[in-house]
Amino acid sequence: MKKIASLALLLATVGFAPQTAQRSDADLDGLLRTAVEQKRVPMVVALIADARGVAYEHASGIPRDAIFAIASMTKPITSVAVMQLVEAGQVRLDEPAATYVPELGTVRVLDGGGLRRPKRPVTVRQLLSHTAGFGYEFSNRRIFELVAKKEIPSAMAGDDEFLQAPLLFDPGTQWEYGINTDWLGRLVERVSGRSLEVYFREKIFDPLAMPDTFFNVPPDKQPRMAAAFQRTKDGALTQQPRQPAKPITFFSGGGGLYSTPPDYLRFVRALMAGGQLDGHRILSAESVAAMGRNQIGDLKVRPMPSLIPQLITDGSLLPAVDNFGLGFGLNSTSAGTRRGVNTMSWAGVFNTFFWIDREKQVAAVLMTHMLPFMDPAARTLLEQFDRAVYASRVPTQDPPRF
Repeated sequence: MKKIASLALLLATVGFAPQTAQRSDADLDGLLRTAVEQKRVPMVVALIADARGVAYEHASGIPRDAIFAIASMTKPITSVAVMQLVEAGQVRLDEPAATYVPELGTVRVLDGGGLRRPKRPVTVRQLLSHTAGFGYEFSNRRIFELVAKKEIPSAMAGDDEFLQAPLLFDPGTQWEYGINTDWLGRLVERVSGRSLEVYFREKIFDPLAMPDTFFNVPPDKQPRMAAAFQRTKDGALTQQPRQPAKPITFFSGGGGLYSTPPDYLRFVRALMAGGQLDGHRILSAESVAAMGRNQIGDLKVRPMPSLIPQLITDGSLLPAVDNFGLGFGLNSTSAGTRRGVNTMSWAGVFNTFFWIDREKQVAAVLMTHMLPFMDPAARTLLEQFDRAVYASRVPTQDPPRF
């Protein structure tokens, strides 16, 4: 007993004094519960995983298996589907994407008041890394104005007509968040001969045991769907009327999925483990590594301006993200966070978040269901949760060897 006490004292003396799991969980519980009790967010579900499995779960204001609209957290799933086709030899990353989706061969660049042919064709890699030239109306003024003038359809109309939008610049010359991954969803459908709904189920959801992830939520599961909340001008959170469920016929690879935090954590864990989970492999370790490497060179991910403030907050950007891989935001340094370099992350517009730190083997999913994206309270909770996860789960240094 005396020897054990002396060892504990020595560890504390050299600066290695990890907290107990019980205390760590209590701290995390308090952080998340308080955010809901103080009405900073309407609800929250948080899960953490490490190399051994699920390490922490918490739900406040909603059941842990509630079904959320995950919006742009669909993009990483679509990107994995594309990489599966790359592994199968059916798609090449640096091939013109029009090889697989001929309509992309007719896309034009918006240049001044007119349109011109791009100087080079859009490639699959550029679609995956958001350097193809496409934008979104909520964060690019030129696209916003074209939609306002009804010269191109809105991406929020619920169909695929927005794929008529032009490029904003020549492919490969800038980074711009846009409709790239919806084109990739179309690519997966054309190459595989399946709808995106069927492909995802067969190749990703069933192998990873994700039974609650859908484009069309079945009627018997619709009561579990999370209500959406909107921040109003007076700072209150107002629950939005629930819209009647309508069958979806356009499967948006850029933002159409619904999922639960436990389901999405299984997807995240598979990537953290190099593309497999519980004996089921969806991707090779080499492909996962490529997705987690910078693919945009000296270009940088930029904060997004807001043209629709009810939808996103001006200057929205995820913590530390400045690079982009194949379907994932990346951080080139650990400045301002303890995340490992090239931690893979992204988010959905309703303030749903995840990250995959392959270096430190810790991953997390944090979901609430409110607008606008990166609302100050949601952003603060994400940042506090990020710090708390690393403070409680990742030692500041390796323990000494004896």
